[in-house]
Amino acid sequence: MAKLLLVQFLLALTFLFFVSPGLSSTNSKDLNWWCSQTTHPKACKYYMSHHSKDRDHEPKEESEFKKDAILVALEQSLEALRHIKWLGSKCRNEKEKAPWDDCVKLYDNTITLLNQTIDPAIKCTDYDVQTWLSAALTNLETCRTGFLELNVYNHVWPQIMFNNVSKLISNTLSLNNGSIPPETERYEHGFPSWLSPGDRKLLQSSSPAANLVVAQDGSGNYQTISAALNAAFGRTGSARFIIHVKSGVYKENLDIKGSKLNNVMLVGDGLRWTIVTGSRSVGGGSTTFNSATVAVAADGFIARGITFRNTAGPQNHQAVALISEADLSVFYRCGFEGYQDTLYVHSQRQFYKECYIYGTVDFIFGNAAVVFQNCMIYARKPIIGQQNTVTAQGRTDPNQNTGISIHNSRIMAAPELEPVLSSVQTYLGRPWKEYSRTVYLQCYLDTLVNPAGWLEWNGNFALNTLYYGEYKNTGPRSSTSRRVKWGGYHVITSASVASKFTVENFIAGRSWLPATGVPFVAGL
Repeated sequence: MAKLLLVQFLLALTFLFFVSPGLSSTNSKDLNWWCSQTTHPKACKYYMSHHSKDRDHEPKEESEFKKDAILVALEQSLEALRHIKWLGSKCRNEKEKAPWDDCVKLYDNTITLLNQTIDPAIKCTDYDVQTWLSAALTNLETCRTGFLELNVYNHVWPQIMFNNVSKLISNTLSLNNGSIPPETERYEHGFPSWLSPGDRKLLQSSSPAANLVVAQDGSGNYQTISAALNAAFGRTGSARFIIHVKSGVYKENLDIKGSKLNNVMLVGDGLRWTIVTGSRSVGGGSTTFNSATVAVAADGFIARGITFRNTAGPQNHQAVALISEADLSVFYRCGFEGYQDTLYVHSQRQFYKECYIYGTVDFIFGNAAVVFQNCMIYARKPIIGQQNTVTAQGRTDPNQNTGISIHNSRIMAAPELEPVLSSVQTYLGRPWKEYSRTVYLQCYLDTLVNPAGWLEWNGNFALNTLYYGEYKNTGPRSSTSRRVKWGGYHVITSASVASKFTVENFIAGRSWLPATGVPFVAGL
């Protein structure tokens, strides 16, 4: 009898095990289960198994598994960087050295970003984490691209790319993405709430008090912007540091990078009067990433009343006027002048307000989370045989919180393009990467825009995985009746759908607020 009762008891326990979802799911959450939730489960299982040898147990909670996944990505990034540095001596010429040097910087930055996500001293939200992981993945794609641009991918490049860091970071993105709650942004006087009242006043003030003055005639503290930045690098504290750059054409290549230059503000005398210019290009031997006249990777950067120019010309192909990797960076009443690849919105959160942007091919491109509000966007005359494309957005992973939102702006022909409009086709964008995402909200589209609106990158590539949208645009070419018929193209008719691409829901909401919110215009 006792033996029969024992058998019945064991059968009852077995039945409860299978019918109880809570008990079943809890017991089934071993490493295989956790990894099955990621984008690349094989890479997860292999590296997590290796990593967990030093652990007493497998992760039991989601937060623990996320942290472990980031630690694994960090370990492999460090290993990859060591290997890349070792490969430097294997570069056979300057052409191979250029993208190799980019990769060293990009992997180093990736390590910094991964560290930020797990540093207990940094109070970050899930949306901050998603931003930094998105940027970390973008860095690796940029490393790869440099070798392809300069056609030097047969020697050093395969050894650099032979790692699974991209897959591991993609896994962390997929794990974090589902945990970001909805949240709504608020704006005051047209500026995002994360921008402090003091910074709003600086942007609106006609003559903010400067810490340093740059003047070519010797009337300031320095005659070059580079010298002023070097002085700012040695400052103590992290308060807003303002450099007034007086009228003049400054032929300088600026590299504004590192935490020592966080919260720097460059104030010019107006975009017509304060100009920074350079001429690096892919045609001249630089990578696109390193061709920028001005490169910004210091968080909280602000520029006002300055034009950033690249004079390499259309014949030298990719030639960047400004690249920004700076989180929470703002450009107000600035100019960006170039031809192909003028403005590289590389990564992280960026805001452009009342700016003038000139270019030809893919002249606003990159993989930041970025909005352009009240901007004047001018297509120029390209070289014979080229077509103009305003945007080329570079999202490579469906879980990256990135995209280009162009709101209440004007797409126009530059004076040099107007006489040849009939022979030059201009498009709103083309899909640089598989999950390219770009929307035009309430913009004015002039006659230069091709009725199809959008252009293929290469045959059917990305046409069903991209997201391109238009909402309540106006102007001669705002009609969507002859637009492309791609699976990923959307004519947005609902305000609630369009609102997904406003600040509240696209990138500025949720856990970014208030102190670390996103620089996007609010509402429609």
